[in-house]
Amino acid sequence: MNILFYVVLGLLLFAIGGAAVLTRRNAIIQLLGVELMLNACNLVFATFSRMWGNVEGQVFAFFVMVVAAAEVVVGLAIVISLFRTHRSASIDGANQLKN
Repeated sequence: MNILFYVVLGLLLFAIGGAAVLTRRNAIIQLLGVELMLNACNLVFATFSRMWGNVEGQVFAFFVMVVAAAEVVVGLAIVISLFRTHRSASIDGANQLKN
């Protein structure tokens, strides 16, 4: 299979994730958009790693997944705190959490 297909798929997934982050006001949907963007980058890392015959891209993708898992834990804790205060997952009231 041509490498261009993987790169175009990664670009498409990254664009969908970016659109979700920029247009949605729901914090959970925004977290899903960030995860989609990270997975698109991982796809491209693994693709080029396979093409060049080395392991560095796959190792980097693994570390990106570890950081993404930590990001999900922290992000969901913030969303739960936001939901407990405002009974909504909208990020409009997120600046009021500092009080």
